[in-house]
Amino acid sequence: QVHLVESGGGAVQVGGSLRLSCTASGSTNSIYVVAWFRQSPRNEREVVAAINWINPNTWQPDSRFTISRDSDKNTLYRQMNSLRPEDAAAYYCAAGVRPSTAVYWGNDDYDYWGQGTQVTVSS
Repeated sequence: QVHLVESGGGAVQVGGSLRLSCTASGSTNSIYVVAWFRQSPRNEREVVAAINWINPNTWQPDSRFTISRDSDKNTLYRQMNSLRPEDAAAYYCAAGVRPSTAVYWGNDDYDYWGQGTQVTVSS
């Protein structure tokens, strides 16, 4: 079992920054991929960033944001800069334990999910 806890969400103004954290505990040695998902009332849950915990290749298509990890702390970070109202959402992290060298997985391929952290961006 892997337990994921997100933190770092909050309310910021347009152009502000936040750093989200996802800390894993339990059977962390079984993790192969960790991803960040976003879900808002108008949109389905979608993956927005991911890292292969073994390689560690990353996928983070939005250049305003970066992901990084602290292996000693079993924590994945997502630095979010220049935030826009459309970035407002609940952000979840998810972990997959299927052996893989890939970074990008399908939404249904993850085994464990955190409870989420809310990001609000006001103008």
